[in-house]
Amino acid sequence: METLSPDQWRALFAESNHSALHLEMRDIYAVEDEKQRVTHFQATGSRDLTAEVQALERSWWLDLMRNSKARGVSLRRSRIVSEPVTSYIRYEYAGTPLNILAGEEVRWLPRTNAARLALPGADFWLDQRRVLFNHFTADGGWLGNELVTDDGSSRDCARTPSRPSGNWRLRTASTTLPRPCPRTSSRHDKHSRRDCAT
Repeated sequence: METLSPDQWRALFAESNHSALHLEMRDIYAVEDEKQRVTHFQATGSRDLTAEVQALERSWWLDLMRNSKARGVSLRRSRIVSEPVTSYIRYEYAGTPLNILAGEEVRWLPRTNAARLALPGADFWLDQRRVLFNHFTADGGWLGNELVTDDGSSRDCARTPSRPSGNWRLRTASTTLPRPCPRTSSRHDKHSRRDCAT
């Protein structure tokens, strides 16, 4: 198990020619490079997405997604979440416009709808022939990546149903929040309209 560097991530995606699927199954993540942003969100209820786009730890990833999308790679991020959602999922939901603008199709699946699905025990990225598992500690801290190339794991991980952002509303303990639709006039508007359509 290792932690991939930005260059290793770029090399991995350079070999993906058709699609890349990311599955997230945790209700809480506590990785170091997010802690300050999460604390700010918990105090204010908002995220400074303009500043995040420019932050080094975010900008390289968003560039990688945009470049992969430009090459014709279909990018899908699926999130399985408990309802009512945790404060971290509210934070994640508020940042979803950045994923959409970078070219990802973001999908959500309530955990109660995932009970009968055969899913792996860890988050992962999947392309046509490889699975990259993301391992975390019990409290959401980062452990590392594990690259698996056997066909069985790829087939199992490919069965991940979920709902597009436009068809799922965030449910907290007291209310239902609106969809995370980015407001922009950029060249990525077509992704925004598709993912936020009613």
